[in-house]
Amino acid sequence: MKAGSRFLNAVSAVALSAGVVSSGAGVALLASAAVAEAAVIQRIDVRGAQRVGVDAVRSNITIKPGQSFSNSDIDESVKRLYATGFFSDVRISVSGGTLVISVAENQLVNQVVFNGNRKVKDDKLRGFVQTQPMGPYNESMIAADIERIKEAYAGIGRSDIEVTTQVVPVAEGRVNLAFVINEGERTKITQINFVGNNAYGDGRLSAVLQTKRSNMLSFLTRKDVYNEDKLRADEEALRQFYYNHGYADFRVISSDATLNEAGNEYGITITVDEGERYKFGNIAVESTVEGIDAAELERLLETRAGNTYSARDIQKSMEAISQRVSAAGYPFARVVPRGDRNFENNTIGVTYLVDQGERAYVERIEIRGNTRTRDYVIRREFDISEGDAFNQETISRAKRRLEALGYFTTVNISTAPGSASDRVVVVVDVVDQPTGSFGIGAGYSVGGDGFVVEASVEEKNFLGRGQFIRVAVGGGLEDSRTYNFSFTEPYFLGYRLAAGFDLFKNQTSSNSNYDYEEQGATFRVTAPITEDLATTVRYTYKELKYTEDGAYGTDGLPYTADDDMADPYIDLIEQSPWKQSIVGHSIVYNTVDDRNMPRDGLYASFTHEYAGLGGDSDFYKVYGRARYFHTLSDEMDLIGSVAASAGHVVATGDSLNVFDQFQIGGKDLRGFASNGIGARADGDPLGGTTYMTVSAEANFPLPLFPQDLNIRGAVFADAGTLYGNKVDTGGSTVEGTDMSWRASVGAGILWLSPFGPLRFDYAVPVAKEDFDEVQNFRFSMANQF
Repeated sequence: MKAGSRFLNAVSAVALSAGVVSSGAGVALLASAAVAEAAVIQRIDVRGAQRVGVDAVRSNITIKPGQSFSNSDIDESVKRLYATGFFSDVRISVSGGTLVISVAENQLVNQVVFNGNRKVKDDKLRGFVQTQPMGPYNESMIAADIERIKEAYAGIGRSDIEVTTQVVPVAEGRVNLAFVINEGERTKITQINFVGNNAYGDGRLSAVLQTKRSNMLSFLTRKDVYNEDKLRADEEALRQFYYNHGYADFRVISSDATLNEAGNEYGITITVDEGERYKFGNIAVESTVEGIDAAELERLLETRAGNTYSARDIQKSMEAISQRVSAAGYPFARVVPRGDRNFENNTIGVTYLVDQGERAYVERIEIRGNTRTRDYVIRREFDISEGDAFNQETISRAKRRLEALGYFTTVNISTAPGSASDRVVVVVDVVDQPTGSFGIGAGYSVGGDGFVVEASVEEKNFLGRGQFIRVAVGGGLEDSRTYNFSFTEPYFLGYRLAAGFDLFKNQTSSNSNYDYEEQGATFRVTAPITEDLATTVRYTYKELKYTEDGAYGTDGLPYTADDDMADPYIDLIEQSPWKQSIVGHSIVYNTVDDRNMPRDGLYASFTHEYAGLGGDSDFYKVYGRARYFHTLSDEMDLIGSVAASAGHVVATGDSLNVFDQFQIGGKDLRGFASNGIGARADGDPLGGTTYMTVSAEANFPLPLFPQDLNIRGAVFADAGTLYGNKVDTGGSTVEGTDMSWRASVGAGILWLSPFGPLRFDYAVPVAKEDFDEVQNFRFSMANQF
């Protein structure tokens, strides 16, 4: 106020003057307002701008020589100068025809460094702070930078962080600034509680959430990191779960996260109102579009009277109708579901209203938030582009596709008015997430390769281009080795064609008679037919080598091509290497809801192959497999599945080779070795020309393990047969060519580990032949298909 008093006194002495004195807090005092409204200055005098420069000050004010100005111009000029961050004090006064600007400069930051940070690297932290080298030293900006650093650490689960600063003068008006970081311990989530849930237990609802309680593997999965946006996404996931299971009135009343600072841990409480459970009532389609038959559209519906109400089925029905009507030449047609709720019998009837809709075009698709994924990777998931007719169902389908990619933590699509009444701007907001993974898996195979291990590196969004790359190396104690490299371009030549190749090399000496090695490459192209149906064409070329392993036979001498082996196996060694050239075609139908832990849906594949375009194999082969999943009890999270597979091979030449015939066991028929059943020549497996298998399984959460660990138990029963033979056996004795069924029962443990799905199974054959090879324990590192 002393400075303000001096300035007011100066104004009283000068009849045509006006001024503003600004404190460090930016509070302005105005004087002689009436006079200032009419003031005109002839020159500008800048004082105190030694490092910033006079021109920089003049360029940041709104007052110009020869122009009249007001108190609002003075106020705006002061604000602009403070906003640069270069000044700790700004004073403006008018003396005669001169505008006097007096400034006190902030110190300049010579260098910005970070100390104590191990979990977040310097480069990433520099992106969060606004204080930059050769910029002003500003206390308020530094305080904001400290909060940003804390937010960055909270994003990786470290809310216990402490940030201080150190300032070291290095020259006149210059300082070095250091952010000193004490990272603290990881902030855990020790509790996730639900209030108001009666239909489903806490464990079942926890499985729906992306946020998980902390466990011994949380340092790998990072799913125990509290994030407000992620909690909002979990709320939406709960809504969709209940809406798809009949609870149309479901509400999330509140979701609260409480931080216990003493224990550095969060407790989350989600309060819900489930409401009543509904079934579908009467289902109908009404159309006001001329030429569209409503009765024909009813056949496209996923909703059926008497079924449990499901918002997902309604959405699928709307999209099916929209696609059919659009294909009939009505791109602006709109499908609106109208519900008819009956509170007495808890049913909801749905009538799908189809009308012409308003004419609207997509003016622009605006993509925001993608820091890594390139724009075109997002745009290509839309079936519409700029200038096309706007269709809400197409937008919904694009949203599901983007979510299914696994590139983003959240995907939100909204619309905004365009430049005209019939123009719409589609706004896509995404948040990128890490898409690379490194996995190590290990297990033990009884009667096979013994201890086995596999390491893999996988990237689903290579360089933000949406390309898939995987490199895997594995091996066992019995000199077995596997090498695999895969690459997939999901949009080959700009079309929705997933083209790629696989390179592989496998070798093993686990067989007592010979060593085996194969290497080759597969080239493939996959095209979608519908959202659930796809077709793949592939070509595979591989070379197979069989060599003596140097082991000792029953006579105490090393194996040779003339000892202890059936004639087909002698030929395998003597005529090695063998070559195969195979053209194949597959059709896959997939409605499974979750590839890693399916609860509902059908996965079915059919493949046929022809070998004979060069190489040593001549055959035509067909085979297929189908597996159906269904939740038997939502309350107990009990999942059932049934599977069946079959195949047949026909020789297109004189005979088949051993490696041309089917070999089953282990994966398809648990309780038996990999080549454990089927025809044999002098005890050596020949495989078979025909096979069939059936399986039934139920899996459930193990009660002694936290559900967040994703460890489940399973019980199963398998049955199968492998019969027939077209291999030239020479004079060898052949057995097991008849259709004899084998069966087994067992139990297993499933673990959705950070490295991928793992299975540990123990099975006991209950029906087998004397010459079958039994393998009770099996470990596998793959999904359930």
